[in-house]
Amino acid sequence: MTTKRNLYADFEHPFAQYIRIIGKGKTGARSLTFDEAYNAFSLILKREVLDVQLGAFLMLLRVKEESVEELAGFVQATRDQLPFQALEVDLDWSSYAGKRKHYPWFLLAALSLAQHGYKIVMHGAAGHTLNRVYTENVLDYLGYPICQNQTDVEQQLKAHNFAYLPLAAISPVLDELISLRNVMGLRSPIHTLARLINPFNAKATLQAIFHPAYRTSHQHAAHHLGYQNSVVIKGEGGEFERNPDAKTLICGIRDGELYQHELPKLTADRSATEESLDLNQFKAVWEGTQQHEYGEMAIIETMGIALYSMRVVNDFDAAMTLAKTLWQTRFNKALA
Repeated sequence: MTTKRNLYADFEHPFAQYIRIIGKGKTGARSLTFDEAYNAFSLILKREVLDVQLGAFLMLLRVKEESVEELAGFVQATRDQLPFQALEVDLDWSSYAGKRKHYPWFLLAALSLAQHGYKIVMHGAAGHTLNRVYTENVLDYLGYPICQNQTDVEQQLKAHNFAYLPLAAISPVLDELISLRNVMGLRSPIHTLARLINPFNAKATLQAIFHPAYRTSHQHAAHHLGYQNSVVIKGEGGEFERNPDAKTLICGIRDGELYQHELPKLTADRSATEESLDLNQFKAVWEGTQQHEYGEMAIIETMGIALYSMRVVNDFDAAMTLAKTLWQTRFNKALA
């Protein structure tokens, strides 16, 4: 981002209008339209805004909370600047939160589905929030390579039906912006829009939020973007992982139609959190040498939601039944 101070002393910077729209006081401010959001974020992605403008813009949005049209405009601007071409992908799985209290059981759900032939692209970012274990680190531990470009993704999909692409490889600008979490002390709209990118136009998308208020904004933004099959949940720790200790409200899109469905709480009492996230134990559960009641419940339920989102089954009961079978038979090619 340019930091020249006097360049715009005699005329207004092109980005100033967008800050003014969202920052002009309680009565004068309004949300951006889709086109305004698209144009504003296009300038950000092209590094054509000043650092001070960027900080003001992101924090004003954080205070007011981004609208559906703003979010959709930001995502579309991002998608239009991506260096990728569409691939044959069944499921786009976003992973941006990291885990702190429980293992990343969602990752074993994704890998189990991949073992059975479902092509999954997962994308995320590591290290933007302190004291969390991120998907990228766990995959490295399990021996799965981290992709850096489309060729890598194609190779991993062919070899494992699973590929992980870090945000830095999708958009260096977005990766820089999401890392401002520890500078600003607050999340920004980047944490929201990154989950919706769907870089390879997968047939179905999965997003998780931590704050329930963002469920419908994700759902409606995905609908605005034309996504035909999509699911948003309040996931454990903010990752797309069903929490068996609580009801789970699914805000989804199926064949282009919005829907909601609530899954019941599955445990009588809240399950104990892990004293430490020992990846040796996590790997042992994956390999079947150890069992983990809470973890395997989370895995199966998360797989079930994913199966429904991909339209493999027509109801959630059938989805959970199939998910249990797929988890139990994952060893056909486990860690191949």
